[in-house]
Amino acid sequence: MKVSGFSFIRNAVKFDYPIIESITSILPICDEFVIAVGNSEDKTLDLIKSINSPKIRIIETIWDETLREGGKVLAVETNKAFDAISPDSDWAFYIQGDEVFHEKDLPAISEGMLKWKDDKRVEGLLFEHLNFYGSYDYIADSRKWVKSEIRVIRNDKAIRSYKDAMSFRKKNDEKLRVKQVDAVIYHYGWVKPPDAQLEKRKSFEKLWHGEEFVQKLFDNQQEFDYTGIDSLSKFTGTHPALMQDRINRVNWKFSFDPTKSKKLSLRLRILNYIFKKTGIRIGGNAHYIKI
Repeated sequence: MKVSGFSFIRNAVKFDYPIIESITSILPICDEFVIAVGNSEDKTLDLIKSINSPKIRIIETIWDETLREGGKVLAVETNKAFDAISPDSDWAFYIQGDEVFHEKDLPAISEGMLKWKDDKRVEGLLFEHLNFYGSYDYIADSRKWVKSEIRVIRNDKAIRSYKDAMSFRKKNDEKLRVKQVDAVIYHYGWVKPPDAQLEKRKSFEKLWHGEEFVQKLFDNQQEFDYTGIDSLSKFTGTHPALMQDRINRVNWKFSFDPTKSKKLSLRLRILNYIFKKTGIRIGGNAHYIKI
C-alpha cells in the first residue's frame, strides 16, 4: 500500500499557521508528501524546506485571486497538490495548514486504509472534526460547525476538491462513498490572539469578497471579537504532542461566558441540542455518503 500526503499553504509565517505540525503529524504514515506553496509575502517556502524530510516534495504555485466565487481558489490550490502526487499511490491523505492529527490515531488510520484498499466501493475515509475556538481549551459544538469530514481519498483524479476546499466530490458533483474511521481532525484555525485572528480573517475574506467589502466588514475593529459564538464546550482530551510547544507559548487569555453567548431562537436551540446528542444535523446536507 502506498500513501501520498498532500496540502497547500501560503503566508504561513505571517499568519502563524501550524503547518509544520500539520505535515509532520501525518508524515509517519505517508510514503511521500506533496505541498503546494503559494506566492507568499513571507518565508513560507523556507519554513517548509526546514522540515528537511526526503518524503516532502514542494511545488511552487501562483494563486489566482480573481477566483472569489465561494473561495474557489482554495480548491484550485488543493487540486494542484493532489494532481502532483505519485500515480501509483493507493490513497491520498489531505490535511489543511491549520489541522493536526493526534499520534494515537495514526494506527487506526493506517488500518482503515489497508482494510478498504481493495474495496473500490470505498472512495474516501471520514474522520471526526474538532473545531477549537478562542483557545485550546474550547470546542465550537453547535450545528453550524463541521462535525465530520473526508481527509483520505482514492488516488482517482475524477475526485476534486469541493467549493472552498472543505471536502471532496466527483467531477459531476457526485458525493463520495466513505467509511468512518475512529480518528480525529484537530482544527486550530480559530485559535489565535484576537489581533492576529483579525488580520487572518481580513486576508481570508478577500478570497470571497473585494477590498471595499472587507474594509466595511471589519470597520474600526482592532481585534477579532470572539464573543459572537452561540455554543462552546470545554475540551477534556489531550492535544497532539506536536502541538504542545505551541500551546505552551500561548500569550492571551480566553474564557467563555455562556450567559453572554449569542442568543438563538427556540428552534435553533432544539436543533443544536439534537445535533450535540446525536450528531444529526436536521435540515443539513452532508458532503458524503456513508457505506
